[in-house]
Amino acid sequence: MILPKSSDQSDDEFLELFQHAAFDYFLEQSNPENGLVADTSRAGSPASIAVVGFALSCYPVGVERGWMTRAEAAARTLATLRFFGSSSQSELPDATGFKGFYYHFLDMKDGRRAWNCEVSVIDTTLLLAGILTAGVYFGENEPNEDEIRGLADSLYRRVDFDWACGGERTARQGWKPEGGFIHYGWNGYDEAIVLYVLGLASPTCPLPEHSYIEWTGTYQWENIYDLEFLYAGPLFIHHYSQAWIDFSGIRDRFMREKKSDYFENSRRATYVQREYARRNPREFAGYGKDCWGITANDGPGFRKLKIEGRERRFFGYAARGVPYGPDDGTIDPCAALASLPFAPELALSALRHLCSRYPEAIRNARFTSSFNATLSDRGQGAWVSEGCFGLDQGIIVMMIENYRSGLIWKLTRQCPYIVKGLRRAGFSGGWLS
Repeated sequence: MILPKSSDQSDDEFLELFQHAAFDYFLEQSNPENGLVADTSRAGSPASIAVVGFALSCYPVGVERGWMTRAEAAARTLATLRFFGSSSQSELPDATGFKGFYYHFLDMKDGRRAWNCEVSVIDTTLLLAGILTAGVYFGENEPNEDEIRGLADSLYRRVDFDWACGGERTARQGWKPEGGFIHYGWNGYDEAIVLYVLGLASPTCPLPEHSYIEWTGTYQWENIYDLEFLYAGPLFIHHYSQAWIDFSGIRDRFMREKKSDYFENSRRATYVQREYARRNPREFAGYGKDCWGITANDGPGFRKLKIEGRERRFFGYAARGVPYGPDDGTIDPCAALASLPFAPELALSALRHLCSRYPEAIRNARFTSSFNATLSDRGQGAWVSEGCFGLDQGIIVMMIENYRSGLIWKLTRQCPYIVKGLRRAGFSGGWLS
């Protein structure tokens, strides 16, 4: 597929092109027998449970956009939920999960633990968000959809969120059978807000109510470029929970005190990203008002090089952030596009610029994970990450859809667990009223 010139299409036509291409990742990189989806398009990649959560949320988009039939979407969803419902849950190191949670990465074929990874609390939560979204969407009185709803509810109910605190006051990040809980939790604003919402709502093993207040007590409020906002350096943090939950107009205690909300906070964070790239304090190639998207993503690899007389340090996969770093000149165009609901004027301008200036980072209307214009690839343009990442493609599909129709937000507003969790966390106002 040759990417059309951005000037030849309307905004909606252009978004349709990229959203559809991103959606197709989940058809190309999945195992239809168990519903698992590869973490990346690279050969031999294991499944990521978070990517599966994104896939389950994207299938309804595919149905509503006419990219797949409802029956096809239900069949894929049901295969996924049946797999997780029957998968091995134990303390054994080759299981699929423990205490209702799952290992971060799973073998694409047999679904067992891959890469000696951790039972991931946050990645399980993203999977659950997708499961609950599917449970709401597939609401017809029909055998497959009846089973989807039943499995979605039972999978959520069996998660022991209280166990995930590991005896501490807030949730831990993960657990391994070889050594127990990872010795750090969540500090500062990050993607864990959806974890607390779902954990607080559990009808079986909820997080304690004090855990959310104590977590928000670690927040860092900043004034950067004359914008006051709740700080998180990587841009994805401002996206992930809000891919599912519409925080516009609803406030917890922290945001009531700041006279803001998390949606507005993400809008300000987007403007901070754009302003940082415009100022370009580290003088990286390409940065500008329409070239931004600094987040957790793939990179050129850990190395030091002298470029145009200046020593540059590059990273591999890292949680890049602004303005405090780390930053090595690596841009994730997916992060810029996922900012569409918060600052459409910025995201659309960036999309058209990136398409015209860095076509090497786009393959068949699908963005790769990242590119770095400071580090050229043997004179062929910017260094470009190999392949695509499922998380990138999922966030593109969901955030474009939330901008175009609000579909995911409309679905999750109907999920009683999400409503209950928000209220237990102290949210009020807006659509919760």
